[in-house]
Amino acid sequence: MVEENKTIGKLCSDIDENDLILLLIKQLNNFFILSNEEINFIRLIHKMVIDRLTICIENIDNKYFNRNGVSYFSPYHSGQYLLYLYFLSNESIKFKNSSLKDKIYYLNKILHAVDIYSEIELPQVFFLEHPIGTVLGRAKYGNHFFAMQGCTVGGNKGLYPVIGENVKMFSNSKVLGNSKIGDGVWIGANTYIKDTNIPDNMVVFGSFPNLILKPKP
Repeated sequence: MVEENKTIGKLCSDIDENDLILLLIKQLNNFFILSNEEINFIRLIHKMVIDRLTICIENIDNKYFNRNGVSYFSPYHSGQYLLYLYFLSNESIKFKNSSLKDKIYYLNKILHAVDIYSEIELPQVFFLEHPIGTVLGRAKYGNHFFAMQGCTVGGNKGLYPVIGENVKMFSNSKVLGNSKIGDGVWIGANTYIKDTNIPDNMVVFGSFPNLILKPKP
């Protein structure tokens, strides 16, 4: 059971912030070599990372992200730790040496089997459920983005998707190329969308070019 005195910012947690940083540094050093300058930079940006993590977790409607009415973060919950590492790698773009962001991105890939490069701009609030095998590429992502295992967002002939708000991608679905996905769209399991616009509040399934669209219930 989580002890009341353990918090990270405003988040209830299994460990305190200093122990979280020590855990991160140990994990990174297990796979790579961190310089003292990189460690100091992690400590410097950590409050900004926690602020972004807090906004995200506070807006995720999932029982594992809340404990006794308080927003909750555990480094031992893979979906939550994935968020932390993404925000950390994204903030590390500011470091003058690109190796730090690459190391954190790579650690996320090693631990969670996801590919979300540091320079991908995910929204304030997003949630990956059972995220193994998910690849999120260069696209414009609307807030409250949700994806399950095996999902892919990527380019086609140098063009990338624009994804609206409150979009859900169910397992093994793909959105590629010059596609515009409207607000509130649900993309069914194993659906393949390429160079196609999907209106708001639709359920879409099937494979390009034979997609099936129905109004969301």
